[in-house]
Amino acid sequence: MISFLANLPTLVARAKKRLGRGIGSGKGVKSGRGTTRHQKARSTIPLHFEGGQGRLVKRFPLLRGKGRNYSRKTYKYVIYSEQLNVFDDGSVVDIAALFKANLIEADAKSPIVKLIKKGEVTKKLTVALPVTQSVKAMIEKAGGTVRV
Repeated sequence: MISFLANLPTLVARAKKRLGRGIGSGKGVKSGRGTTRHQKARSTIPLHFEGGQGRLVKRFPLLRGKGRNYSRKTYKYVIYSEQLNVFDDGSVVDIAALFKANLIEADAKSPIVKLIKKGEVTKKLTVALPVTQSVKAMIEKAGGTVRV
């Protein structure tokens, strides 16, 4: 089939009306901002502006100073049960032992650790960390104990 200009689809999108370009444009004078002549009729105002009243952001007591307004970062780690096989038989597995075995990054302050089942535990260990029920059963089956 031969395509002609008449067969092309019509464009539905309209061009955006330009504001403030003279009275004859239909959107001159107040530029669609009503009849007011106040701050909100001006070009840009800050999002937090409340008409001269104190900002909501400033009303809350915050710790002032560099880096004080950020939340305290907590380091959360998931340790898999197969990773416990790096420890010797009869050793106590706690956060300090995980640091020594490089299972937790050295710069982590107050890490939160939980043991999750993946693989098998073959060593007889004493675990002093939060564990899932399946890991607890696996450690006890291998001859170890779990204390939290």
